[in-house]
Amino acid sequence: MEKLLKVLIIGSGGREHAFARKVNESPLVDKIFLAPGNGGTETEFTNLPIEASHFEQLRDAILSLKIKLVIVGPEQPLVDGIIDYFQNQEDTWLKEVVFVGPDKACAALEGSKDFSKQIMKEAGIPTAKATVFDASDWEELQTYILNHALPVVIKADGLAAGKGVAVCSSHQEALDFSRSVLKDKVFGEANQSLLVEEFLDGIEVSMFTLSDGVHYQLLPEAKDYKRIFDQDMGPNTGGMGSVSPVWFVDEVFVEKVKSRIINPLFNTLNSKGLSYKGFLFIGIMKVGNDPFVVEFNVRMGDPETQTVLARIHGDLVPALMSISHQNLDQFPLTFDKEAATTIVLCAENYPDTPIKGDEIVLSEQVEGQIFHAGTKRNEEKIWSNGGRVISCTATGYNLKTASERAYRLVKNVKFRGMQYRTDIGLDLMAS
Repeated sequence: MEKLLKVLIIGSGGREHAFARKVNESPLVDKIFLAPGNGGTETEFTNLPIEASHFEQLRDAILSLKIKLVIVGPEQPLVDGIIDYFQNQEDTWLKEVVFVGPDKACAALEGSKDFSKQIMKEAGIPTAKATVFDASDWEELQTYILNHALPVVIKADGLAAGKGVAVCSSHQEALDFSRSVLKDKVFGEANQSLLVEEFLDGIEVSMFTLSDGVHYQLLPEAKDYKRIFDQDMGPNTGGMGSVSPVWFVDEVFVEKVKSRIINPLFNTLNSKGLSYKGFLFIGIMKVGNDPFVVEFNVRMGDPETQTVLARIHGDLVPALMSISHQNLDQFPLTFDKEAATTIVLCAENYPDTPIKGDEIVLSEQVEGQIFHAGTKRNEEKIWSNGGRVISCTATGYNLKTASERAYRLVKNVKFRGMQYRTDIGLDLMAS
């Protein structure tokens, strides 16, 4: 394999910072660029002032910098067809670049919950029953919700930055959220429809695969904590923390996930001429002893990436590069038995109107890693520049130790209005 690779990571969050650190461990890698990156990645790697949506500028950078590996972090450019854009370029150099991420057709698994449900139905994948409505169905939708059992789940059909799902305990709450999606357009014009879905009562877990279109490998599982406050109170966020492993994901459960979800999904996509390449995030609800799919995401999660990568042992780059030759099976990944915990530190007023521009003071680190997300560097100082600002990740021989270390790491970060959950992983430790 070619040595001294130049790598481009597209995105600006903690996920991308974690990818950069992990990729940087490889002896195959020469230099790492991030577009646009954040205040933390600027101090360790090279940031490019290019947004993920600016495909032509990214193309020019890849050509001028002689990039050979591109990892697409966030979902929006994938749903918008960034992989298709590069596949359709005529430049000889671009033909040799390895892009980690699915094409637009496969990215619809996340871009449209309706499409995702249709694929699951065709593949026979266990999932909650759902009915789709758009704004023209408003009267019918109201009647349907008022007659639906509680709790009821309402999902915006398109992308919503991880905030487009509401588990509603009253019919009025369901109607209000539906109105916000279809009438008020709080998640944008892309969300022209929504799904009314039955509630699945169980324990949630996220599972991940890396696929080359022919083979796939399972990565360590994780549990994500979406709500802003302890004990799962308050509104959904992009993610407040995550832990791995999850106690019930044993060999029997993994085999069920493979045979009932992953294999049928890839087989169904292949039957439609769709070849899935890249990371796949599978949100699963364990109902009884069986896995049901809550959602598919076409990239790694954040902050799950920080947690999962902390458990992957050795060099990740050969597996990523193998996507181009579809020989991922020749580069097996191994995992540490240690547990990992990530705590997300957020700005004041997140997730509604996060306050930006506060100085961040980082003291000497203890065990673990600090990843930047909503930060910027100015005059040799780091400032808050987003809702989720910093994530703190630590490992340990069990979840209790990993979490204790992660929370010790939190004490090394200070900025005005900083908020975070204090109960990440406690529910699994009590199980």
